[in-house]
Amino acid sequence: MTQQITPPASAGQARKLLAVVVGLVAVVILMLCAFALPSVNSGPHDLPVGVTGSAQATEAVSGVLSGDEWSVTTYGDEAALKAAMESRDIMGGIALAPGHVTVYTATAGGAQPTAAVTAMGTGIAHQQQAEVTVTDLKPFTADDPKGAGFAAAAFPMIFGGMIPAVLLTRMFPGHAGLRRRLVGGVVFALLAGFAVTAFLQFGTGSLDGAYVLSGLGLSLGMAALVMTLLGLEALMGMAGFGLGAAVVMLLGNPLSGLASGPHWLPNGWAALGQILPPGASGSLLRANAFFDGIGAGTPALVLACWAVFGLALMLIADRRGHRTPAVAPEPQAQLV
Repeated sequence: MTQQITPPASAGQARKLLAVVVGLVAVVILMLCAFALPSVNSGPHDLPVGVTGSAQATEAVSGVLSGDEWSVTTYGDEAALKAAMESRDIMGGIALAPGHVTVYTATAGGAQPTAAVTAMGTGIAHQQQAEVTVTDLKPFTADDPKGAGFAAAAFPMIFGGMIPAVLLTRMFPGHAGLRRRLVGGVVFALLAGFAVTAFLQFGTGSLDGAYVLSGLGLSLGMAALVMTLLGLEALMGMAGFGLGAAVVMLLGNPLSGLASGPHWLPNGWAALGQILPPGASGSLLRANAFFDGIGAGTPALVLACWAVFGLALMLIADRRGHRTPAVAPEPQAQLV
């Protein structure tokens, strides 16, 4: 009986295995950096706050708050200060009066910045031996005062783009199913956006504002993700899909600033997070649900650009598929 001996792995296979292992280690390190570094370096970064009061008092407070943590603007009176908060020019305010300090916050703009502004205003009142009052101009809803439901919207927004892209690719593969994937992605994004908004607004009471506006914004966010991933897969195959999913999960998710707001992340990380779909989706939902649409323009434009980018990739893949000649099947050998 002859024993068959399996030949040893070739040098090329060994190099391929080594490259895969090193690549996986690099992905793990990148994941650790993306999730850990922003958290370690989180805190106020040019956090916009306003002060009002006498010239001497505001000058003293502005001197105390000088540095990279705060960006201080002086206002003539409390009405101007509150108007600046309503228009989202600042995220917190301090009104200084003899024997009294009023701290204005906007919890819906970010829980951590609100806590930082409150602590800062309370500390100033303590130094001046004055009474302090904290007024929340833009709170979360009464049913969800901590904004837990709003923060939990990150996962539906992210996986609401990834999962349908995978399923549509498997169900309608190749160039023949490209247009079905496109239609399916758009319809899913529209329905899922309104469904998630309905759950958060009417089910848990976590959102406020106009339901239709919030639903359209969330649908646009999901469309930006699913269209981009479908486009990358159509043009580059599963390697393109994997690249897009990695960027969304490793960078977009931890840098979204959904719970804290972008000013709680280091400036470079915050800017990157806001031009990726998860961060833009969170900012758009925050603006529509709690600030009457103020500040919605920029994130809506970012998401529209991602959706158009994904559509462009799919159109390029479609034209490429039309140009590729069909390969004629080889004739079968006939048995005599």
